Amino acid sequence: FFFPPVPLFFQIIVDDDDSKVWSLYDAGPRSIRCPLIFLPPVSGTADVFFQQILALTGWGYRVIALQYPVYWDHLEFCDGFRKLLDHLQLDKVHLFGASLGGFLAQKFAEYTHKSPRVQSLILCNSFSDTSIFNQTWTANSFWLMPAFMLKKIVLGNFASGPLDPEMADGIDFMVDRLESLGQSELASRLTLNCQNSYVEPHKIRDIPVTIMDVFDQSALSTEAKEEMYKLYPNARRAHLKTGGNFPYLCRSAEVNLYIQIHLLQFHGTRYAAIDPSMVSAEELEVQKISLHTSNEQDEQ
Repeated sequence: FFFPPVPLFFQIIVDDDDSKVWSLYDAGPRSIRCPLIFLPPVSGTADVFFQQILALTGWGYRVIALQYPVYWDHLEFCDGFRKLLDHLQLDKVHLFGASLGGFLAQKFAEYTHKSPRVQSLILCNSFSDTSIFNQTWTANSFWLMPAFMLKKIVLGNFASGPLDPEMADGIDFMVDRLESLGQSELASRLTLNCQNSYVEPHKIRDIPVTIMDVFDQSALSTEAKEEMYKLYPNARRAHLKTGGNFPYLCRSAEVNLYIQIHLLQFHGTRYAAIDPSMVSAEELEVQKISLHTSNEQDEQ
């Protein structure tokens, strides 16, 4: 049996400012130089991706789940993230971004387009233009608000009403993580989420993209989803019938399958996120069949 290595937890400072601490879990084979990195949403911490860390490392992938320090603008975030990758000695990476994490992943790909650091993108319930939240005018005042008000703003986007047990558990877990964030962490993330900015697609059009979204209730409007499809006409689409805002928690098996399918195109190249010895021909065949089946079901 293959026992995945226990995720190692690190705290790293890459800026001159000692208060800017990146927290991360690094799991799977260290020999992999192009891992999959997870970027959380506004309310998330690095451990919201524990289901992905456990499953993917068990299959031989190297994955890193991050928690950002306090950054107040996108450029500052991108510069800090580039320094983090340099510190980890990672030349290129695959990025999985959820909501705000997906927006930041796109901005980072755009920021490094002249000297690319992003090999591919998986954008989960994400967006390409912050104006969809209609809060660009309040973005500059989040830093003034007390933590309880900021938490109220975030909780306003969480699903309410009757939910299946997995989705209810997922929301409980995210509420718990939200409680663990301090005022400046929350204020800075909401600022990044709502500060007037959009993605320039021509700078990242050569990057393979999978757009992952849900058909049930989530904080994203239909217009925001349509905008993403228009922006990335060649992207693969991974649709989940249900899953709400946090499908990686409550529909982890489906999300993990779609991640594997996305990463399949890099197997056997220097950008593989998986240990080559863990890839068997039969396994790949099974994945292709399951993808084909799920696509047929989506079309029916």
